[in-house]
Amino acid sequence: MKFADFKPGQVFEQGPRHVTQEEILAFANAYDPQWFHINPEKAAESHWSGLIASGWHTCGMAMKMAVDAVLGESESFASPGLDYVKWLKPVRPGDDLFWKGIIKAKRESNSRPGIGIILWSWEVTNQNGDVVLELDATNLFDISGQDKNDA
Repeated sequence: MKFADFKPGQVFEQGPRHVTQEEILAFANAYDPQWFHINPEKAAESHWSGLIASGWHTCGMAMKMAVDAVLGESESFASPGLDYVKWLKPVRPGDDLFWKGIIKAKRESNSRPGIGIILWSWEVTNQNGDVVLELDATNLFDISGQDKNDA
């Protein structure tokens, strides 16, 4: 997508994305080896009543869905960060995740000509419609080759 194609209020969706125990364990062992992410037996006897994915893994899965739905062939080249991130429910083996991105605002940079800025909110839900992740993100787009009237 071109920066010019984005409009405030626009909604993008992607999914389902099936989550497996194997990938939860692999991610957690590599990046977030807390017992409730890496030990199914101990997690089953815990407050969580079973293994749960790392929130960072959930963010990574959301990122992949955002790339598949919108960013993969776009002019986006970076993100300066997130303004808000909240894990509302655990993601478990066998869940199917659905991503939604909603464009909140769009503008050209005041300080860096040729840079477009998109502010958007993401919501990831599971197969039951439970919201498992919310975040607000900013993406930067290279619009240096666009006519100003396009953006």
